[in-house]
Amino acid sequence: MNTVDRKLRFVQEFLRLTDEEIIGKLEQLLGSERNKKISKELYPLTLDEFNKRIDQSEDDFREGKFNETKDLLKSVETWK
Repeated sequence: MNTVDRKLRFVQEFLRLTDEEIIGKLEQLLGSERNKKISKELYPLTLDEFNKRIDQSEDDFREGKFNETKDLLKSVETWK
């Protein structure tokens, strides 16, 4: 069974649930697992890495490599 089939089967089974306690536990599990995955993807920068990123950002700004807020907001509006 592939991932799409498994997800579809899970959703169908979830929609049949009537027990609030089970639904709550599944919500907690999903949130907990999502947070674990996000935590693994995040990592602290060393002071040197942090300063290099600041320097790069300042260089980009001086070279005109940036977006103005109004342009970014227009772009976000197209996401809806």
